[in-house]
Amino acid sequence: MSSTSPLAGKLSQIFSPRVCIFVSTIILAIGVIFTSLAGSFEAFVLGRVVTGVGAAGIFTVSIIIVLELTGSKRRGVFVGLLNSGYTVGVAAGATVAGALLPHVGWRALFWLQAPLALFGGTCLLFSIPHDFTAGKNSTSQGSIWPRLARIDYLGAVTLTLSIVLFLFALSSPKKIPVIPVVLSGIVLITFILNEVYIARDPIIPVTLLKSRGLLFTCLGTVGYMMSRWSVLFYTPVYALAVRDWSPATAGSVLIPTNGGFAIGGLLVGWLHIRRQGSFYIPSLVVYTLFPLTLMLLAQISTPHSSATLFIFTVFFNGFVTGAALNYTLAHLLHLTPKSTHYIATSLIATFRGFAGSFGSAIGGGIFTRVLRASMEDGYRDSGIDPEGKESLIRRVLGSPALVSGLNGVDGKVAVGGYVAALRSLWVAAAGCAALMILVQASTGWTAAKEEADVEVVSGQDHVHGQVQDEER
Repeated sequence: MSSTSPLAGKLSQIFSPRVCIFVSTIILAIGVIFTSLAGSFEAFVLGRVVTGVGAAGIFTVSIIIVLELTGSKRRGVFVGLLNSGYTVGVAAGATVAGALLPHVGWRALFWLQAPLALFGGTCLLFSIPHDFTAGKNSTSQGSIWPRLARIDYLGAVTLTLSIVLFLFALSSPKKIPVIPVVLSGIVLITFILNEVYIARDPIIPVTLLKSRGLLFTCLGTVGYMMSRWSVLFYTPVYALAVRDWSPATAGSVLIPTNGGFAIGGLLVGWLHIRRQGSFYIPSLVVYTLFPLTLMLLAQISTPHSSATLFIFTVFFNGFVTGAALNYTLAHLLHLTPKSTHYIATSLIATFRGFAGSFGSAIGGGIFTRVLRASMEDGYRDSGIDPEGKESLIRRVLGSPALVSGLNGVDGKVAVGGYVAALRSLWVAAAGCAALMILVQASTGWTAAKEEADVEVVSGQDHVHGQVQDEER
């Protein structure tokens, strides 16, 4: 998903966003059907890859559509609505899946998504205007085959390979292997050189990242959302393993945090983001509140802490996240020229996709390593050789629901291990989020200067002329 998001943005300029988002829903439907039919782990992973390619198109193109079909006064509200749609889907999906899993099995949970995706894609196909195009540049002109030939396929492949190698290394359950990290760096350098010197139409215009505001906004988004994904992935794990809640109840933990996300984005969009201009101070305020919620989560993630306090904390974590994404996007549009808003917002969508991959892999690596070490130490403290418990440790690492069935020393060690792992994960996430305050502060508050004659460079595409008004 994160690797193909830039490619989805490029394709939306060739085939129009309307067609791209419809085709993306078809690809997603194929992916979930293939996943449900998988007879091996390798086939399962391949199905998830196909699903991710489809999700990339939906995620990226939807942001482009909303930004281009709304004006500055309504943009904050509609971005908030879009983010609310994402977060409601995440919460509903987790809750429904937890309730249905014991009754229909995991395969049905995947193939049931296919008709929903196709229905949504069909609705989008007929609701988006036929003449709607993404941006006004030469990429959308001329016959289709020359435009397809201009796509930066080498950039797409090297970017994907670099990310996969990096995440493979950082998600290791024992220790981080060096070779994949080194190879990832080499491939990343190849990608950058290709974007700067070879690609006619770079998949990510590296030259645009010379803009301080855009560069630090993208980096801040990655770090912030990496920390946010630790909440989305691991609050249900806490509910399952530490509180011994049912799968459906554990999944419903995401309802308050995603409800907070929706409310935060909508409120700031409705009440505050009703103008063009700087949102520097509001962005820093919500960036500062976010790591405080993570530190509180780390402190209260125990078997006997207040469930009400835990629910309120995850709600407030979601609230400040929704507000932060809306504020920082509005501030970015203030920092960059109007003529670059299309590319800038596409890059934000791309980096948000990176954050999901990085957050799940890096956070999962931290969590798993601490959990294993804590359980091994727990058995040693109880006078038991952890090597004799290796099989159980391995199963507990992969299944938090297994903890509720353990008794005696095994149950005590497993719960203690999960508490230690969750605390370590959320403290690390808070540290990352605190660093992002400085990154966001580095974006500055000075508006971009508009010139009468603007040149936008995207590979060899040049757009000259008066800056167009952003509202249609």
